Amino acid sequence: MKGLEPYYQNDYVTLYHGDAAGLEGWGRDGDVTITDPPYNRDYHYDGSFSDNLPEKVWLDMLAKVCPLPCVLILYPEDMYKFSHHIGVIPTRVVSWVYPSNTPRQSRSVGFFGLKPDLSKGGQPYRNPKDKRIKKLIAAGKQARLYDWWEVNQVKNVSTEKTGHPCQIPVEVMDRIITITPTKRILDPFSGSGTTLLAAQKHKRKAIGVEISMDYCNIIANRLENS
Repeated sequence: MKGLEPYYQNDYVTLYHGDAAGLEGWGRDGDVTITDPPYNRDYHYDGSFSDNLPEKVWLDMLAKVCPLPCVLILYPEDMYKFSHHIGVIPTRVVSWVYPSNTPRQSRSVGFFGLKPDLSKGGQPYRNPKDKRIKKLIAAGKQARLYDWWEVNQVKNVSTEKTGHPCQIPVEVMDRIITITPTKRILDPFSGSGTTLLAAQKHKRKAIGVEISMDYCNIIANRLENS
């Protein structure tokens, strides 16, 4: 990437330490941006950037560094704002729900400028004690992937928990990458590295950018030890 040296690199993933807001034309035909961007809710990260921007500044930044085609994880009302801001309706929206004693229990996964193939993914059956379902499970089958995903948040006691305060479960990114057609994945807000880790798991080429040096260290360690 012009002006930046790779912070970490392996056969599938290249990670850069830098500011996504300064990126210009870093993608190419066939690339898809898949990211869990800052939510602009004044979350307490490590001080490398502000998560409390004026709304238009925040939306302009997302539009700049997440050109179509892209897949974004946002709170539902913010997905509407982003869609209105860029003048594009998502081709598909999936609900990620997580039962928890928190102010929010869901986020939206919006697919812009591309169509996901949910037939390529699966999820656990809802009635595993049913005799017919037991046979399917024993045969290694899963239910078809629906447009709502019940996946627990990463908590302090989760085995995949890192030092990042707003970490996305690998299972969520696994599902997104499985159903998203792309030659290469771009993640301008790499955070804890979940998108890059899932890409590596699926042997997909990916480029990530992360502004925080501490989080770059977390990402590199996860990629190296997976």
